Amino acid sequence: MKKRDEKECLSQGMEYCVCHTVETLTPLYNQDGDDRADGVLNDYPNTLNIVEALRILIDSMIPGRMTHSTMDPNELGLFLVRRLSQAWRLLRPEFERAIPFRWKGAAAVMDGPPAPADARDESFRAMRAFYDRLPEIRKLVVEDIKAAYEGDPAALTYAEVQLAYPGLLAVVSHRLAHELYRLDIPIVPRVMSEWIHAKTGVDINPGAQIGHGLFIDHATGVVVGETCRIGNRVKLYQGVTLGAKSFPLDESGRPIKHIQRHPTVEDNVIIYANATILGGDTTIGRNSTIGGNVFIMESVPPNSFVASKHPELHIKSGNG
Repeated sequence: MKKRDEKECLSQGMEYCVCHTVETLTPLYNQDGDDRADGVLNDYPNTLNIVEALRILIDSMIPGRMTHSTMDPNELGLFLVRRLSQAWRLLRPEFERAIPFRWKGAAAVMDGPPAPADARDESFRAMRAFYDRLPEIRKLVVEDIKAAYEGDPAALTYAEVQLAYPGLLAVVSHRLAHELYRLDIPIVPRVMSEWIHAKTGVDINPGAQIGHGLFIDHATGVVVGETCRIGNRVKLYQGVTLGAKSFPLDESGRPIKHIQRHPTVEDNVIIYANATILGGDTTIGRNSTIGGNVFIMESVPPNSFVASKHPELHIKSGNG
C-alpha cells in the first residue's frame, strides 16, 4: 500500500482499508487454477451438503454408525425411506452443480469440445443409477464387516466392528464414492473421500477398484491411489502405500490422466505395516504376504512371501 493510501486508511478507518484490499484481490480470481463457470462464484458444489449426505448414506449402510436411533426391526423400511430421501434432497442439487465440471480442466480440454448435457436431467439420471446400486453396496459392506471380524482376534462382536472400526468406515465410504466416480460425477466423490481421509487417516481415491471383503486393520496412514486394483479378501495394515512412480507428462508438461499408475493387488494378499508398493506395472500375486517396511517397485509372483533383510540387533543389558 502506498504512503498516501496508508494515510487515507488511518484517517478513514476500516471501510477504506477493506475496499482497497478488495480492489487488489478481485482481479486475482477466475484465473488459472480457478475454473468457475463464467466467473460465477456460487457454482461450486456445496461441500457441507455432500458430507451430510455421505453421513446419511453411511448410516443407511450401517444403521447406528453415524447417528443413534432405536428402532423396531419392523421399522427398518421406514428408517431407510426417511434417510435415503434426506440424502437424495441433499445430493441431487450438488450433482447438478458438479456435472458441468466434467468438461473443465486440462484433461477435458485434451479430450475435445464439451459434450452437450442438461445438468438437471443428468443429475436425476445419475441419482437413480446410484440408488439402484445401493443394495449391491450393502452386500459388499456385509462382507467387509465379516472380513474385519474374522481378520482381527480383538474383535469380539460384529457390533464392535460396525460401530468402532475406522478401517470399515473408510471402506464403506469408498464403496459409496466409487459408484459416483463410475457415474462420472466430478468433485462430489473426492469431497467424500477426503472427508473420510481426515476422519480416519485412510486415503482411498474414489477411482480405486476394490473387491470383496477388504479389511484395513488399524487404518491410520493407508494410501490407495486412483488406478489401484485390489482383489478379494485382501488385508492391509496401517501405513501401507499403494502409490505411483513418477508419472508421464504430455507435450504441455501436464500429467497424463486416466492411465494405470498404481499397483494391482490380487486375491488373498496380506500387506503388513508401512509397506510401500509403487507403479502401474507392479502386481502382487494372489495368496502372497508382504512384510512390513518393504519397498516394492516390481511384480511379485503368486504365493510369495516378501520381507526385507533385518538389520543386526544390538541389545545392551541393563546390568552393564
